[in-house]
Amino acid sequence: MKIAVLSDIHGNILALESVLEDIRAKECEKILFLGDYALAGPEPSDTVNFCMSLSNHDNIEMIQGNTDKMIAEYSDELYSKLSEAAPIMANALKQEAETLSENQLKFLKDLPQQKELEIDGIKILMVHGSPRRNNEDILPDTPLEQVEEMLKGVEADLILCGHTHIPCGFQTTTKQTVVNDGSVGRPFTENPESCYVIINTLGNGEFEVEHNFVKYDNYQASKILASRTFDGADKLAHMLIHPTHRHF
Repeated sequence: MKIAVLSDIHGNILALESVLEDIRAKECEKILFLGDYALAGPEPSDTVNFCMSLSNHDNIEMIQGNTDKMIAEYSDELYSKLSEAAPIMANALKQEAETLSENQLKFLKDLPQQKELEIDGIKILMVHGSPRRNNEDILPDTPLEQVEEMLKGVEADLILCGHTHIPCGFQTTTKQTVVNDGSVGRPFTENPESCYVIINTLGNGEFEVEHNFVKYDNYQASKILASRTFDGADKLAHMLIHPTHRHF
């Protein structure tokens, strides 16, 4: 069985549509979404609506990302706190919270933070950041001992995460596999293409993992994002063409 894993769409429906087209072409039978559907992207409302429609499919599993929780639980206090570290993201957060509908906010709020699955004898844990926190980074240069510390108490064979927008993977001393699937809508690597993962199950609990990169019309997505009205949208739009910074 082929299983697609994707996350960090961030309101980029053009990127999502291109990735789903690639997933269909590669004949994946199941799709796992690891969160961050709306914040600071070109078309957050349309993207959330699209994801809501996808969530009704039997072959799709979805969990909540840290920014989904932030949007759903928005407050002036949260805005002020985020403004100190990332003012542009705070501006985007405020606009998403004020413009998404009650049904859209409820969808984001009600998503589970984690989900456990068993597919073809493989125990899978879906998380956004790490098993400990939805905003904890697992990066290519994270020391293995730190990754293993994050996995304490986790029995899954395969831990799937996103959040950092940078694809990577680890094989632990306990024979667990950790895979960060990168980002569909806001890549933070030199390559601005969307990134997602395909897991190919081989039977007897064995599997292969491959990161896939997909071209999409990032210039059009950037143009749409630049036209949004929150302060700093133009800088985020530039990032879709030339990714250079993780946060603003």
